Amino acid sequence: MNTFELGDFQLTSGATLPGAELAYQTFGELNAAKDNVVVFPTFLGAPAEVLNGWIGENRALDPRTSFIVLPGHFGLPPSSAPSNTPGPFPEVSIADDVIAQQRLLAEEFGVSEVKLVLGWSIGAIQVYEWALRFGDRVRAIAPIAGAPTPPAWTKLWLKTVVEEPITSDPNYAGGAYADAADVSGGLARVGHGSALTAPPRTFYYDSAEVWRNLGFDSVDAFVAGFWENFWLPQDPNDVLAQARKARAAWPGEPGESLGDVLARVRPATTIAAFTGDALFPPGELSRYAEAIPGATFREIDSIFGHLATFGLSEQDVKAIDDVIRHALDS
Repeated sequence: MNTFELGDFQLTSGATLPGAELAYQTFGELNAAKDNVVVFPTFLGAPAEVLNGWIGENRALDPRTSFIVLPGHFGLPPSSAPSNTPGPFPEVSIADDVIAQQRLLAEEFGVSEVKLVLGWSIGAIQVYEWALRFGDRVRAIAPIAGAPTPPAWTKLWLKTVVEEPITSDPNYAGGAYADAADVSGGLARVGHGSALTAPPRTFYYDSAEVWRNLGFDSVDAFVAGFWENFWLPQDPNDVLAQARKARAAWPGEPGESLGDVLARVRPATTIAAFTGDALFPPGELSRYAEAIPGATFREIDSIFGHLATFGLSEQDVKAIDDVIRHALDS
């Protein structure tokens, strides 16, 4: 993992993040024209290396032909976050992440044009910010299972499933806990809420028991082994910083309608959604595609719902690779 030093970074709020750092990884080689760049931001609670499995020879993201940059985001270590920065940690935004990512490309690699920006969930929110803030420098985007601003249900999810289990833990102490492990009860409850809401209901049907495909012998074992294990290693204040900036995300101007925002998207756009995804339902995402000039929409039929972003089945991996290939060819 590499680190890009941003110095004292001025945030869109007007505050300053002192000694700001943005973690990143790269795969492949930047060509002489510097026009083979793919930017692939990560999602809530997921360090950039979680995305490494999507990169490889003969995959859509092939390091032999593309220079692939996996940037982190503020609130997610080892990028600047509450857990590794002297407090108080300022409020950060999705726009701050994207501005920092653009600086990384320009200052570290001399890149002024991006071939593709893709991502899912909170990564997709960053994709839309890229398209609207730096659209003249981006040829194509592929927001997958995500939106320019979270729909109302998803904002409620971020608040009630992610934020409140942490802040209501007595050991959270208003964020002044001595050790992240003290708030393990709250983090575990984030996992329980995620288990209930991220996969579709059919994931748990007796006739399917999809969770068994992941190597678990009971629902309880799946919840503990998959969801608790995902959230328990996290720092509570880091999780809150990420969830809050996602909930507040808005790439448009004050008072601008979402339709007007989407009409301003200029890069070639491929939008994908997963069947059964409650966080970013296909019906909502297809309407975004209708509002973006020339956009393409694809619904991926998956038994995993929003969990399909983890690439848990060969069918999902192939379908997502096909979406990425289409976007690269746009």
